[in-house]
Amino acid sequence: MPNNDIVLGFDDEKDDSLKIRLQKIDDTCLALFLTGYIDTYNSNFFQKRVGKAIDAGFSRLIFNCGGLNYVSSTGIGSFTAFLKAVKPRSGDIVLLEIQPKVYEVFQLLGFSQFFNIKDNLEEAIAYFHQGSQSSSQSMFPKIFSCPICTKKLKAAKPGRFRCSECKTILAIDNSGQVFLG
Repeated sequence: MPNNDIVLGFDDEKDDSLKIRLQKIDDTCLALFLTGYIDTYNSNFFQKRVGKAIDAGFSRLIFNCGGLNYVSSTGIGSFTAFLKAVKPRSGDIVLLEIQPKVYEVFQLLGFSQFFNIKDNLEEAIAYFHQGSQSSSQSMFPKIFSCPICTKKLKAAKPGRFRCSECKTILAIDNSGQVFLG
């Protein structure tokens, strides 16, 4: 099925550095197969295209990163922006098949703990069907590392606060996900 049949206008703009193939799982769940790379120059294009999918009602996004051979820190920021966009819509994102050198960037920036990373599409779909919110009651107090300076921090409840070490403003939602700002 062509991408434009799944998300209207999705392929109106194309970029050879990043190819995206869509696969509709259900009315709110969408798999995006990424091939190429995400950097400072094409991350805006990437965000606009995925934004169209979110605006079309897809709040549960599965990114298959098997064909992604490079992601810059700006690209990682794009995934964070998607997470911020889908969370208020009771959504989430899952990353699959991350190449070791791409995963390294996630780890170096401290973001590997913020994203649900699964081994395959079946596991990702199962994650969404079991209800990603089921364990939110026992989430707090939550101990985690600051994504900027890696200082161990403790959050007693959801909300916004400042890292005691590097003074970065962080937010933590009801499900225990940590965000910048």
